[in-house]
Amino acid sequence: MADGNTIVVGKKPTLNYVLAVVSLFQGGSSEVVVKAHGRSISRAVDVAEIVRGRFVPNAKVRDVRIATEKVPSEEGRPTTVSAIEIVLAA
Repeated sequence: MADGNTIVVGKKPTLNYVLAVVSLFQGGSSEVVVKAHGRSISRAVDVAEIVRGRFVPNAKVRDVRIATEKVPSEEGRPTTVSAIEIVLAA
């Protein structure tokens, strides 16, 4: 899957990410990946459920991948953070 079909969820309002996913589907994408790390994971789940419930009712969750990734902290030491990828297909 191309990186152009990936939405990385962060600290912006949930609806911003919902509209990004919907616009990718309307632009002809058959799959969209919603990714998030750490505290943004719950927001990514909300995005996927809002898209499926209100905007693209025929969208299905094709796959959910969870992982733990090592990233450098502000002090330079490696720290682990949880990650999720939700693959939506329309």
